[in-house]
Amino acid sequence: MAAVGAPFALAYRFARVYRDRAGFPKPTPPRFVPTDLGLAFEEMTVETQDGLELPAWFMPARDGRVGPGVVLVHGWESARDRTLPNARFLVAAGFHCLTIDIRGHGHNPPERLPVSTGEFGVDAGAAFAALLARPEVTVGAILGHSMGAVGSLLAAAADPRVAAVVATSTPADPDRLTRQTFRLAHLPIPDPVAYPLAWMTTRVFLKPRRHRARDISATRAIAEYAGPVLLIHGADDRIVPSSHLDRLDAAAREARAGTDTRAVRLVVEGGQHSWLYESPAYRGAIARFLAEALGGPFEPDEAAALAVAVDARRLPDAETTFSAMDGEPGGVRTLARAVTARGRRKTPTSPGAEPTPAVSQRDDVVVGGQAER
Repeated sequence: MAAVGAPFALAYRFARVYRDRAGFPKPTPPRFVPTDLGLAFEEMTVETQDGLELPAWFMPARDGRVGPGVVLVHGWESARDRTLPNARFLVAAGFHCLTIDIRGHGHNPPERLPVSTGEFGVDAGAAFAALLARPEVTVGAILGHSMGAVGSLLAAAADPRVAAVVATSTPADPDRLTRQTFRLAHLPIPDPVAYPLAWMTTRVFLKPRRHRARDISATRAIAEYAGPVLLIHGADDRIVPSSHLDRLDAAAREARAGTDTRAVRLVVEGGQHSWLYESPAYRGAIARFLAEALGGPFEPDEAAALAVAVDARRLPDAETTFSAMDGEPGGVRTLARAVTARGRRKTPTSPGAEPTPAVSQRDDVVVGGQAER
């Protein structure tokens, strides 16, 4: 029995340490505001269904005239200022924009429980409700990046008022996301062990908030969401491989077979995980898609031309590494440390939460890679 129980105990220990090291984003307040990119804006807060107040910016298009709007959802360990290059070309194409700091990110305080795509979905849904409550907005869509893209799809599946979704660099489901983090951390785990370990690790990760892996899966959400969807992926994305795009595309098309609802796929040649907005093809495709799905305010070709003409570039600051692996050597030593270390400091717990023994740091599609931008 000991020979059977020891591997399970080791795997559970690994999953607990993974969750405690990778489940807590390090909040990084925005360094830029919309006026830095020439955008008018209004400070506001978005209230979530569980009572949080998330800082947000509303950026009007066409001098605030009534028309369609788009919620922008950043990725892991990012903040609302990272969505500003997207907002810049969307406002130029006639769309009002609303962007928030997801809980545990930006100007929000650190979370006491692990953050997953489930929280991105709840917060994206709250932002969408706030967008539709604006007197300037007639109809709305959601655009999200990476973890924010999963959140966008989850929010759309839960709210039939979402008229369209643009999902970029999207992880297909939690189990594959976890397995990919093992690869990016250079953990020497063979596939016959890595896949069941990823399955177990994912469920241990989700346990404190009582999520089920299926319920926070982009593949499930894209099949349940009935509206038009545009999937965009960089051809050279090493963080979320293109196989995730293939799975999402197949699920979207199967769910929409025999209907008039559109499922559109765009691969940006030379594109990586982030900064896809620097591609004119990306900007034009999104503006055209949203103008068609939201009924204006410009004709699709005109909206595309306006978006392409915008010089959207990444914000000028230094790269940061994924903090869950700060100071980690990678490879065998990383694996050994994960299953033997007690952790650097305790993570606070909430009443009724499972206590966690290790550190609060980052998760997402990267372990040992770059933070999402």
